[in-house]
Amino acid sequence: MNVIVIGGGVGGLAIARVLLAAGHRVRVYEQAPERRTGGKALLVWSNGNAILDDLGISLADAGARIDRIDALTSTGRLRTTMDLAHAAARYGFPTRAVPRRHLLDRLAAGLPDGVVRHGMACRDVRQDADGVTATFADGSTATADVLVGADGHHSVVRRHLWGEGTVRPATFGTWQGLSPIDIEITDTTRHLVISGPEGACGLMPAGEGLLQWWFDVRWSPTGPRPAAPLAELRRRFGHWRSPVSDVLAAAEEEDLEFFGHHWNKVPAVWGAGRITLAGDAAHTMPPTLGQGANQTLEDAWVLGRALAGEGDPAARLRAYERARYPHISLVSRLAKRNPANWRTPPMLARLIPETVQTRMLARFSNRLTTATG
Repeated sequence: MNVIVIGGGVGGLAIARVLLAAGHRVRVYEQAPERRTGGKALLVWSNGNAILDDLGISLADAGARIDRIDALTSTGRLRTTMDLAHAAARYGFPTRAVPRRHLLDRLAAGLPDGVVRHGMACRDVRQDADGVTATFADGSTATADVLVGADGHHSVVRRHLWGEGTVRPATFGTWQGLSPIDIEITDTTRHLVISGPEGACGLMPAGEGLLQWWFDVRWSPTGPRPAAPLAELRRRFGHWRSPVSDVLAAAEEEDLEFFGHHWNKVPAVWGAGRITLAGDAAHTMPPTLGQGANQTLEDAWVLGRALAGEGDPAARLRAYERARYPHISLVSRLAKRNPANWRTPPMLARLIPETVQTRMLARFSNRLTTATG
């Protein structure tokens, strides 16, 4: 089958690897002039790592292994602990925090020359009974049997299918950095999520002496941005107990990057005809569960299995969407509730089993459920 993928991020590259391995012809069109090398770190959970393993990709020497997530109050009291080592033992795949550029490099490695074409901004898609055509900013076109929109939050393909206004701002935004901060947690396998009246903070080792750190604050697209964001973060969070105060003292203004959280309701059928969506194009959500890249990898894995079947291409795409819907709709709804900012009293929160994430990962995952069900 001839497949066009719009978008050359995590989703587009993963889809290319899955479908090429199954014998399909794949072309990936990415609007950026070259592969992106920026971005911060992301969590690759057991479900994402399982899919990468299926693709022959190992993260064993990338980033940092995360064995535990501790949720604390701003005064340092423990709310809950999640034992991620238990999930790793259960499923055979650990959770790792990895700079995004390393994941993109490994997904791109080994792809045949010419599969990914940069500097190609999609402007329109059209289909008929025989195929689907993408039109690009330079006036060129490409035709295939199937088209997958993996073009992110601002997806052109999604707008073609759903119209405008389907992705809406959430109530929080994140200031984040990935930088060499020499404090104790940077060299551990422990991820901290700290919350208080002012918002939330996350601290996550990312390997090579790097610490991924972020602050969630209430946000509106129409609200003004602070002229000096680091000074504002120090004012808002600087009185929080160490290590938050230590991170803010060591951070530099140029480390900061902001993104506002957005969300869309995931429909049971998100494609039409020979066109479907994957990743943020289908399910934009706040990053509070850390499942964004993992759910994108799940999309690629399930899409590959659906397109391996017989029959009408459109029917196979709908089978992919039906298989993904129960899992991704659950993740999306939970992410919208912004659990990083929940302030459950520690005495109640500590009643949550430390192994709860093991069970949740199976509910989030087509891959783990198929392998262990």
